[in-house]
Amino acid sequence: MYSFVKKGLFSLDAERAHDFTVKTLGIIGKTPAKYVLQTALCCPPGTEKVCMGIRFKNPIGLAAGADKNGDAIDGFGALGFGFIEVGTVTPLAQDGNPKPRQFRLQAAEGIINRNGFNNFGVDYLVENVKKARYDGVIGINIGKNTTTSVENGKADYIYCLNKVYNHAGYITINISSPNSPGLRSLQYGEALDDLLQALKARQTELADYYNKYVPITVKIAPDQTEAELVQIADTLRRHKMDGVIATNTTISRDSVSGLPNAEQQGGLSGKPLQPLSTQIIRRLHQELKGDIPIIGSGGIDSLTDGQCKIAAGAELLQLYSGLIYHGPQLVKALVAGIR
Repeated sequence: MYSFVKKGLFSLDAERAHDFTVKTLGIIGKTPAKYVLQTALCCPPGTEKVCMGIRFKNPIGLAAGADKNGDAIDGFGALGFGFIEVGTVTPLAQDGNPKPRQFRLQAAEGIINRNGFNNFGVDYLVENVKKARYDGVIGINIGKNTTTSVENGKADYIYCLNKVYNHAGYITINISSPNSPGLRSLQYGEALDDLLQALKARQTELADYYNKYVPITVKIAPDQTEAELVQIADTLRRHKMDGVIATNTTISRDSVSGLPNAEQQGGLSGKPLQPLSTQIIRRLHQELKGDIPIIGSGGIDSLTDGQCKIAAGAELLQLYSGLIYHGPQLVKALVAGIR
């Protein structure tokens, strides 16, 4: 059935197709149609997984970027995900980068985007999270506004942390998008130390205030040198971060050179990212030695690749581009097959 849906969606511009999908799932999620969708998909219950002190009903999640504003949490939940990460969200609403900003590389099952954290702001997202009836874990991915300098970015992350803390199952710090100028510089050295120290201090204060501990994960880029990855792993361990998501999109075009749209600027996701993200997971796992759980993301398009990422050291998995190319049956296969 998805082949017919995909044909219609792929007749549209990539961003229009995305917006249509989110709007449709948003409507479905607010009506009894979500139960019809659940029944039609027959997604198995999956295997429970405890990670970061949280009980996930299954280890398969929706990656951030699919539902930036939390408009379709219940609709996406009907597809069988054990957890859904919404965002990236910023303190203030922002339009993001000029359109067009999403491009398919169909021959490679890849997508390039340069969205630039387009979203309606953190208050809008929080209201949607509060209304959601989804019975899985909701993660909230936070970032900084483009108008905020990198040097002052810490204040934006703290602002969002304060806003989302009491409504999130876990919180992700996005410092790895290639589409916000200078953002990736926060992944290294003193800038990363300063940011994580501030976030952990505020997390402790919020945990006392709300009498509950909400884990914080850090989402990293795949475009790391060996030395950079080792440094990041050391910094995550020193600051006792609760988890790390590996990985965001890549700026490399080595695997898609010469294909239509390959020259577009932005982050590349989907199948071309698959081996690189798995390599990062494996190397990160070697450095962290199980001290910090890894959520594997990047090019998951089959049960085989999902199992490869688990074998490399991931405890949970996230997908987005694979859902676009393969539909809800991919979720079903992963939920049934990942233990």
